[in-house]
Amino acid sequence: MRPLRIFIAEDETIILGTFKMMVERAGHTVIGTALDGMQAEEQIRSLLPDMVLIDINMPKKTGLEVIKSINQDRLVPCIFITGYYSEQLSQQAAELGAFGYLLKPVDGKQLEATIQIAQARYEEFQQVYAQADSLRNALEERKYIERAKGILMDRFGLKEPDAMRQLQKKSKDKNKKLVIIAKEIIAAEKLLDV
Repeated sequence: MRPLRIFIAEDETIILGTFKMMVERAGHTVIGTALDGMQAEEQIRSLLPDMVLIDINMPKKTGLEVIKSINQDRLVPCIFITGYYSEQLSQQAAELGAFGYLLKPVDGKQLEATIQIAQARYEEFQQVYAQADSLRNALEERKYIERAKGILMDRFGLKEPDAMRQLQKKSKDKNKKLVIIAKEIIAAEKLLDV
């Protein structure tokens, strides 16, 4: 696993120092720390860490509130840390997309393993998101192509396979993507209808 740039938010100075030491021993870089939620949110937004370790019970703004706010703009893999177990808090963390949840006291090996697993889950999430985005784009392109085929079929009395061949021929002749040719046909149809 590549070294990560990690931000730590913990309101107890001694525990913050311990987490910092454990993260660095695991081969990662601590790019910033905060003792309260407001400061954490501000720094996370400006530093853009690879991962965040954050205590749930922070002064000024809870860790849950911080991550909820951050995730509206950019998903950051987060490991929540808390001093006591609460089913409600763990459920809220899960709903916010937590990549890890640790109960204090946390030892170095436990933290290192959680960071590794959180990073692996985050990379999987990014791959799935990229695939979904690619499928959305393909579907959107398909809509334009189908519409352009329909226009060619109506205008020139073509059957569907012939309309598709016309689109493909224009794409090849003009050295443009099929979807661009389809959009040009749709735009030309709109001009002719005016």
